[in-house]
Amino acid sequence: MITETILTRYAAGERSFPQIDLREAELIKVNLSNIDLTAADLREARLGRTNFSHGCLESADLSESILWGTDLTEANLARAILREADLSGAILTKANLAKANLLKAILEGANFSGANLCRALMIEVDLRPASDYRTNLSQADLSDADLSYANLSMALLYQARLDGARLCRANLGRGRGENSLATDLTEVSLRNADLSYADFTGAILHKADLTGADLTGTILTNARLEGAIMPDGTVCEQG
Repeated sequence: MITETILTRYAAGERSFPQIDLREAELIKVNLSNIDLTAADLREARLGRTNFSHGCLESADLSESILWGTDLTEANLARAILREADLSGAILTKANLAKANLLKAILEGANFSGANLCRALMIEVDLRPASDYRTNLSQADLSDADLSYANLSMALLYQARLDGARLCRANLGRGRGENSLATDLTEVSLRNADLSYADFTGAILHKADLTGADLTGTILTNARLEGAIMPDGTVCEQG
């Protein structure tokens, strides 16, 4: 009943629903762009393919929610809790996820191009490609984010910023199989990042900036490092 009430009020022009209780709600394939759901309870909600673009979900709790293909373009998700949420194929272009909690979230095939993930908690997230497209983190800001044990295999991280990020034991290696793709970290910034024991097998690190990065136990087998700035400031000439 509460979901029907919200849809009715939204259709009437209302946009502000802060701290509303929508736990286990079902809002699928509806337009809720520009909605204000600040600090809302959306735990275990089913929100697949709904349009939340330009909306405010700051500090909202979306733990274990389903957001398959959901449009969150330029949405404000700062400090939102997305623990174990399924964001497969979600659109988060230029979204604000600063300090968001994405612990063990499923992010397969999601588009984070230009998103702000500064200081986000992303331990054990799954960023592998979906069946149709790669997870896109190009030009995203992941400064000081915690991506320990994350699976970023085959993800697109072109010009992403990961300065000070923690990628301890993260998987950034090439996918398996004949049609697998290399993880693309072209021109990525990894200054002072913790890359200890991370796997970059076959990854593209062309012109990457690794100044001051911790490469203790890092696996760089067959990685393309031409033009990359190494931790000591030297430029790699590997072809």
